[in-house]
Parts: sequence; C-alpha cells; structure tokens
Amino acid sequence: MEISQRIAAIRDTFNLNNFSLSKRIGVTGTTVDSIINGRPQPDGSRKRTKPGYDVLTAIINEFDINPEYLFGKSEVMLKSDTNQIQTYSGVPQVVAVNPTGNENVIYVPIQARAGYLNGYGDANYIEQLPSFHMPHLNNGTYRCFEVQGNSMVRTFFDGDLVFGKYVENLHDIKDGRVYVIVSKNDGIVLKRVINRIEQRGKLILKSDNKTGNYPTYTINAEEIMEVWYVTMFASKQMPEPVDVYDRLHDLESKVVELEQQIGGYN
Repeated sequence: MEISQRIAAIRDTFNLNNFSLSKRIGVTGTTVDSIINGRPQPDGSRKRTKPGYDVLTAIINEFDINPEYLFGKSEVMLKSDTNQIQTYSGVPQVVAVNPTGNENVIYVPIQARAGYLNGYGDANYIEQLPSFHMPHLNNGTYRCFEVQGNSMVRTFFDGDLVFGKYVENLHDIKDGRVYVIVSKNDGIVLKRVINRIEQRGKLILKSDNKTGNYPTYTINAEEIMEVWYVTMFASKQMPEPVDVYDRLHDLESKVVELEQQIGGYN
C-alpha cells in the first residue's frame, strides 16, 4: 500500500474520519484530506500530497504506530504488537556437534514435525532427534527433513529426504529455488520460493505439483522461524527407464545374440 492508504488504514482502525484524525494530530482537516484523498486538479483528477515529517511524527506518537508500517517495511501497525512478533535469527538456535567438534546433521522425520515447532529452540528436544555426520556437508548448519505429502511431486515425493542449509538472512533467498520454511502458522513446508521480503515483507510459496490442489500463497516475514535451502536430497523413487533406453537395451541384446551366433559358426 501507498503511505496515504496506510494513513487511511490507521484512521479506520481508530474509528475516525479525516476531520477527527486531523484534530488528534494537530493539523487542519484540509491537510489530512489532501494526503488521503488528494487535491482536485484542473483536469478533474486528484493529486495526493505527501505527508511531511511533522505529520508522520504526530501520527506515530499519537497512535503508537510502528514507523516501519508507515513506510511499507512491515505489516504490523502498532508498536505494542511488534514485541510479540518472532524476529528471524541469523543463526539456528540449537546445533548438534559430534565428539570431534564437527556439526551433525539433525534429522526431522514426519512424526517429529509437530514437536519440532515447539522444540526447535530447545537443546534438550533437539538432542532427542536422530543426528549424523556427513563429511561433504560443511560450511554451514544443515537439517534433514522427511518430505510429507505430494505438493512437490515432479521434484520430490512423499518420504523423500531433503537436506537444507540454514539461511542466515531472508534477503539471501533466491527466486525459484526450493526451501524448507518453518513457521508457527503453517508448520514445516517444502516449497519453491519467490522472495519479496524487501518489497513487501513476504515470501511467495509455490508447489511443483500442478494438479491445482496446491495453490500458491504468501507468508509474512514476521511468521518465519527458520529457512533451510535445499542443497541435496535422497529418494526411494527410482526413475523408470525412458523409451529410448528400452530401445537401446533391446538393440544391445540383439547385438550380443548375433555375436554369439557368429561365434558359434567359427
């Protein structure tokens, strides 16, 4: 939303009109009206006035507004609500280390998903999850998640294992890549992601399954607890040979049989 729309949203939240809002912040009703509705122009259009520093400061102080809301950096309107919002951490809250000092990969099976949402920051809970060391997974902290459901079919299947590297900064999320997103509202999801954190404070989550049963949706930055960039996966789904391989195998078989027949005549 534009800043004029955000000011209008503040007005509506406190059940005010333009005139009563102007009285609360110490300006004229015309000033507020020109900001929200715009000044009439000779051609019949309206041109909105950009609010000045004094107006913005008055709104912030009078209604205890979160400044980042006004400037489109957050969807949390009130300062009092920002303290209740999960802030994304640049490092995992708990890691597992083996006796040699190297980090282990913690495995989160399907049956542990519900507990993980409450225990991802609890060292005692994390210690109860299976963990193992993989020498080639280094330069970061990794988790292994078991895939649940069919939303990513074509790429990942139910029961597959995906290995994710912890993302330290949400701005580093790359468009079109696959990530494991951990949030209080949606739990643990595996999705292809479009990053709109900088522009809108959101991620767009897409499924690879194109049946129409898994719609694209968004998640606010404030809801996100962990993000893991999928770098590797293990699957029990062995791909079937394509037709060209069947033909090649058939041709190879015939060549072998022909060689044996020729050898029998010698």
